[in-house]
Amino acid sequence: MSQISLPTPASPTTRWMRLVSSFCRKQPLGAIALFMILLMLVAALFGPQLAPYDPLDTRFDAVLQAPDADHWMGTDSYGRDIFSRLIEGTRSALFLGITTALIGACIGGGIGATSAYFGGRLDVFIQRLNDVLLSIPLIVSALVVVAVLGRRVVAGVDINLLMAITLPYIPVMARVMRSAALSVRSLPYIEAARALGFSHWHVITRHLLPNLVSPWLVMVSAFTAQTILLEASLSFLGVGVHEPTPAWGLMLSSVSVDVFINAPWVILFPGLAISVTVFSFSLLGDALRDELDPRNTH
Repeated sequence: MSQISLPTPASPTTRWMRLVSSFCRKQPLGAIALFMILLMLVAALFGPQLAPYDPLDTRFDAVLQAPDADHWMGTDSYGRDIFSRLIEGTRSALFLGITTALIGACIGGGIGATSAYFGGRLDVFIQRLNDVLLSIPLIVSALVVVAVLGRRVVAGVDINLLMAITLPYIPVMARVMRSAALSVRSLPYIEAARALGFSHWHVITRHLLPNLVSPWLVMVSAFTAQTILLEASLSFLGVGVHEPTPAWGLMLSSVSVDVFINAPWVILFPGLAISVTVFSFSLLGDALRDELDPRNTH
């Protein structure tokens, strides 16, 4: 009797490669954005090895030097290499952007899912509180937090700046995740789990939250773009990252009108870095939304 050979299950690496290949084929713009983000991550991780000069090294004999073979993006008002400072600034931009987006998305997602699950007075209280917080512009809320708390650096990280960027996005995430959780809460398997006597914690963590991963991922990508822009705005206003730490927004704030007219590269390249990064994360978020939408049949 001939034996029936069963197909060998694909390894996790093979499955991931297939998912990435499928994503790149269906979402070419999202694939380009993902490639740009990976390049930025490489620059953030290996910045000291990739930077041709010390980003803090001042050379007054090379002040406002135009881009050439030695300085690909020119130098600033202190003779510092702009290309090296951009690479080093990628680390602070991505660290603050991704970290604050993840923290805000986790806290806000948990609040939104809990609010939708329990409903009643708890839901009403949380949503009215969200209405108050959402009425405050993001930049104003962040400025207030920084002004009240000041600076508190731990292990090279400004904890208060991290909080100032994170807090404004919590109510936004809570509102979005509540909307998504309301449609999931009414599904039969949620009602079945509650009828079987499972605890609220079990139902929320094992049945509700896993079905909210798709909108959560999309919002994390969108939040990362917004937090990078918010961090650059705070640094531009002088309440974010301080000198001499390389930061894209800080590089823009130190440019006067006379410097911009005579040396436009000083503001061109930092502004381009912010624009490309924000656009890449926004484009990736749109691609993830289209790819993870169950109504999209491609």
